[in-house]
Order: sequence, then structure tokens, then C-alpha cells
Amino acid sequence: MTDEQDKQPEEKPKRRRTRAKAGEGGEAPQRRARRTKAAAAEDEATAKDAPAAEAAEADGDAEAEAAAPKKPRRRRRTAKPKAEAAEAETTAEAEPAEAVAEAEPEEAAEAEPAEAAEVEPPSEAAPARRRREREPGAAPPVVRAHARYVRSSARKARLVCEHIRGKSVEDARAILEFTPRAAARDWRKLLESAVANAEHNHELVGEDLQIREAYADEGTTLKRYRPRAMGRATRIRKRTAHLTIALTPQDGGAKEGSR
Repeated sequence: MTDEQDKQPEEKPKRRRTRAKAGEGGEAPQRRARRTKAAAAEDEATAKDAPAAEAAEADGDAEAEAAAPKKPRRRRRTAKPKAEAAEAETTAEAEPAEAVAEAEPEEAAEAEPAEAAEVEPPSEAAPARRRREREPGAAPPVVRAHARYVRSSARKARLVCEHIRGKSVEDARAILEFTPRAAARDWRKLLESAVANAEHNHELVGEDLQIREAYADEGTTLKRYRPRAMGRATRIRKRTAHLTIALTPQDGGAKEGSR
């Protein structure tokens, strides 16, 4: 053997721990004996305490039952004989009939004052609108209405107003209702405004009025531009108009008196 092998330390054998078996004697049998003794002591203690616990539970249940209110027992109804049942039914039917007979006169007495209260004197009819009387020699009143900056040209508006000038209000309404032009709608709205002014401000009757004046004036022109060929621009003129209506009472067409 060489010197290097001599210098290496010798390996010591590993010790193995061995547990003592149950049958060979040692600490295991002693532990088991101790456990069995402790379990036996616990069983004896529980056996002694069981009767006392059962007695305490029984006492608690008895006290709870005593404290709870007792439900009243239902009594069975004894069957009545047939003759008594028939008499009870007849008396029950007779009593409502008497009560109804007594209540009818009372209801009739109460209904009479109610009907008397419901009947009210006829309300007075609203006073009819009367034609305002003019002083002799006085000029007839003239009621005017204006509509400014209407989006229509004055020429187109004049084509419509020529049909209603000098007409009564009823005839003018019928003409404007069936005129196939856009300006007729503006003239119809202006006519209703003039009639309302005459009724509320001058106490006149709308059906007794006629159109004295109806004309259209030119308003401001809105200028717009539209691009055209070769870089040019064309002017667009959007014209407006000012409409005017004047109403006056009819001379001989209206009836005097209330309407």
C-alpha cells in the first residue's frame, strides 16, 4: 500500500437506532398501561355524571312546559234538533226584511234634500257680443295688422291680396283656404290676427268686418352667391315682403243688434 492510502481516515460504521418492540420489554408496555388506566378513569367519571345531567335536562323541560301558555281546548258543538234550526233560519230571514223596510223611508227622506240641492238655478247666459255703436258723423274705425319680413317676394304676395281686397272676412277666409299659392298661408294668418285685434281691442264683431286695404311692400333682400363655370359667381337674391291688412265694419251688410 502506498503512503496516500495510509493517510486516508478510516470510515466509522453508522449506528442504527433500534426501537424496542412491544413484546420484548421496555417503555412501550408501560405507556399502554398508563393510557388504559386514564381511559378507565374517564369512563367512570362520565358514568357518575350521566344521571345528574339527565335529571337536569328533565327539570329544564318541565319548567319550559309549565311556562308555556296552554291552548284552550275547543268544545264540540252539540247538534241542534231540526225544528230549532228551521226556526232560527226563519227568524234570520225575517230580520233583514224588516231592516230593509225601515231603511227605505230613511233613504227616500235623505234623497229628497239631495235632489233639491242638486237642482240649481239656470246659470245666466254669457252676454252676446254687440256691435259697437258709432257717433253720428264719426269715421268708421280701421283696424290694421302687419307682418314684416315675410319670406316671399312682394310680387307673389300681391297676386294673392288682389283676390281678397274689398271682400268680407268670411269670403276672404274661403278664398285663402283654397288658393294654391304659398303666400296664401301668410295672408290667412295675418287676416286672423287683424280680426282678433278688432274683437279684443275695439269691441267689434269679426263677422261684420270687411277688408278695406290689403297690400304688400318690398322688404330687405338677402344676397347670396352661387359658384358658376370658369371661376365666376352668380348673385342670388332672396327677397322679403311686408304685408298689411286693414279691416273696417261693413256699411250695410251687418245686422244691427246682438249676434
